[in-house]
Amino acid sequence: MKELVVISGKGGTGKTSIVASFAALAPGAVLADCDVDAADLHLVLAPQVQRRETFSGGSQARIRPQACTGCGACANACRFEAIREEGRSDGSARVFRVDPIDCEGCGVCARVCPSSAVEFGPAIHGEWFISHTRFGPMVHAKLGVAAENSGKLVSLVRRHARRIADQDGRDLVMVDGSPGIGCPVIASIGGADAVLIVTEPTRSGLHDLQRVAQLIRHFGIRGCVCVNKWDLNPDMALDIEQWAREHDLPVAGRVRYDVLITDAQVRGLSVVEHRNDGAAGDIRRLWTKVFESVTQGNGKETE
Repeated sequence: MKELVVISGKGGTGKTSIVASFAALAPGAVLADCDVDAADLHLVLAPQVQRRETFSGGSQARIRPQACTGCGACANACRFEAIREEGRSDGSARVFRVDPIDCEGCGVCARVCPSSAVEFGPAIHGEWFISHTRFGPMVHAKLGVAAENSGKLVSLVRRHARRIADQDGRDLVMVDGSPGIGCPVIASIGGADAVLIVTEPTRSGLHDLQRVAQLIRHFGIRGCVCVNKWDLNPDMALDIEQWAREHDLPVAGRVRYDVLITDAQVRGLSVVEHRNDGAAGDIRRLWTKVFESVTQGNGKETE
């Protein structure tokens, strides 16, 4: 089993459009959408949910109003100022409430409450799904509003995708990774066989590429680069490709700017399902190079 992760230094570079096309070119792969903060691979692949589970990234406190004596010990102990005083509906003694957005789940309030009025337990931070698509199984998730621990949810999605591949005897897990370089990205790429970095022909695109390249180098994972919408700034695209080669990052291909990608998305299709020319042809050639990278070696850089 091999695992390919497609990432970018920021959102909006087109990596999900490329992953959707790769899914069409490699039917039978297990797909994993690890961009849990803003998942959108499902918009093209229209998954049919087979299993739905809640996700808890940690614990949260809740004060039972009927048991609260209004002493304020919890509010005094909360360093995050997540506990606020409220008046009771009948105008009697004060009562306190935990703001779920500000609560960090440390549990101190439950420890100091003299009347045991604070409930402390797992909080629901999102959902994860195992679904069927026209190209094969897909594991994806949705993190709740203002919820944290996206790295933990990414790890869960990847773990189930690999489990399905192992059970079904599938040879490839294809991951739409999180953008950026933070915890969700680290959780997306750890242990992968190869990483495709999708960038765009701008100065900020080069900067983002450099940050992501440093990250995968730190983890010793083999990477390659694709410049998306390269024809919007050919000179900058050349600069990016030159930098990549100078830093031992093979350039797997270029994808031109093509309004047919948007047209395909409106129809609920990847562009390679919609057309064979233009950007679709670029992505087909890109996939050939990337597939070679995935299947070579064990995915680790040599010293």
